[in-house]
Amino acid sequence: MIQESRFVVHDLPSCRGSWRQAFGGDGPLYVEIGMGKGRFLMDMARLHPDIFFIGIEKYSSVLLRAVQKLEEEELPNVRLIRMDAEDLESVFAPGELDRIYLNFSDPWPKDRHAKRRLESRQFLARYDKILKAGGEIEFKTDNRALFDFAVEEAKEAGWDIKELTYDLHQDPGLNEGNVMTEYEERFSAQGNPICKYVIGRGGAHEKEISGR
Repeated sequence: MIQESRFVVHDLPSCRGSWRQAFGGDGPLYVEIGMGKGRFLMDMARLHPDIFFIGIEKYSSVLLRAVQKLEEEELPNVRLIRMDAEDLESVFAPGELDRIYLNFSDPWPKDRHAKRRLESRQFLARYDKILKAGGEIEFKTDNRALFDFAVEEAKEAGWDIKELTYDLHQDPGLNEGNVMTEYEERFSAQGNPICKYVIGRGGAHEKEISGR
């Protein structure tokens, strides 16, 4: 079913630098890395039909669940990719993305696996290349240790922390318009506070990218 779905993109190299043409428009391009079953991505797509959403998932068995949902509803502004996030630069051109979402990522709790975390400085360097000037990353988790790690990595890598909360659902500003993931709904129902940050680049870095 994954191979047959028109919502799953297989010829990734041909889309690099031309994702908007693939959607048939000129809207903002948002990517969720590690989208799971796709609830967040599809809810966002319904709310923002003028934005193009791409969901990335590493595991075929998980991606299949999202494909099944999408085949039932057929949201025209959604596309799905099965790939490892380490290969982002081969799929997206420099400055092509407007926003990246990281929702309840695998914490990779052992220190020796830190560079595998999607919020690590190694991954931030990848995101930096494919985000446009002024582009942002939004990260949510209930894992406080992972969140503390992510905040420190962002600072060390020179990103600007634009918004930050350790209890999203009690933060009137950041929680306004918040779209929950399946994990978020489950964990918050258990009483776990949800952490969130929004980070971006500014100053000289923006000028450098916009001049490409």
